[in-house]
Amino acid sequence: MKHLTTPITDEDLLNLNVGDQITISGTIYTGRDAALPQLVKLIEENKVPFDLNGSVIMHTAFSDAGIAPTTSSKVEIESTIPCLSENGVKIHIGKGILSDKTAQKLDENNSVFAVTPPVAALLTSKVIEKKCVLFESEGMEAMFELKVENIPAIISIKDGLKI
Repeated sequence: MKHLTTPITDEDLLNLNVGDQITISGTIYTGRDAALPQLVKLIEENKVPFDLNGSVIMHTAFSDAGIAPTTSSKVEIESTIPCLSENGVKIHIGKGILSDKTAQKLDENNSVFAVTPPVAALLTSKVIEKKCVLFESEGMEAMFELKVENIPAIISIKDGLKI
């Protein structure tokens, strides 16, 4: 098990391989179908109110029931991964299989994709605090900043290789 703390650096990613089990502690952001395309627009307008460099984004909503990953290959999510990686997101956490084109973009931007089990109780127990940071009108699909301790994941795409 490899333990990572945000912000994630290029050096942190050097020692990761496809299949590695990791935990992530620190600050992560949530986003899915409603929030991520809006975040890309903010990037294009240079209006993101927080630093994406070294960040982690989990493809999830946040509700009273907790968090669990959504399918990352949805067009609204997967289409944002290249831009987010290019703008500093180092780890994308979700579930499912991404395209070869997206895997190539992750590699070009020295970013990785990690999968985590869709078990809300386990993941939610790792959240120390939360606050809505963008798109509050989207409700549970708004973008949240979470302080987490030891979110588990498995590296599934790195250096263009996929599990």
